[in-house]
Amino acid sequence: MVEVVYPGTFDPVHYGHLDIVKRASKLFDRVYVAVALSRSKKPLFTLEERVEMFREAVKDLNLSHKVEVIGFDTLLVDLLKQLGVNTVVRGVRLFTDFEYELQISLTNYKLAKVETLFMMPSQELIHISSTIVKDIAKHGGCLKDLVPPNVERELRKKFNLCGSG
Repeated sequence: MVEVVYPGTFDPVHYGHLDIVKRASKLFDRVYVAVALSRSKKPLFTLEERVEMFREAVKDLNLSHKVEVIGFDTLLVDLLKQLGVNTVVRGVRLFTDFEYELQISLTNYKLAKVETLFMMPSQELIHISSTIVKDIAKHGGCLKDLVPPNVERELRKKFNLCGSG
């Protein structure tokens, strides 16, 4: 069985993330979506909330048989050892993303010979980021083509907004 880990903060999960998961699930027998605690980023949602939102979004894609969403609070290389996986998929949108992700991937390779595959979201989703999604949600904007309905609901709760934008 060929397995891969797709790590990230996913605060919150959006359609760009799900695009990477769908496409990775065509290339690999199992995709572990590894949601990082990431205290340094000060996420809006708790680890448990982010894991649950991603699980629900994956269920809606009918990929539960190929995709497992897990939370972690360790070095990524330690999680990979625990899972017995040595390949990571990283989503990159812009050159600045690539520069940062390249640094991480080179470090992971140095630490544990982890191979990293970079995937770009589909063209119509490449502009979406969790930061932009949170900003739009905070100001009551429309999230329809950015996040799944379950994530929109949770964002509206978090920002005490009613209805859809």
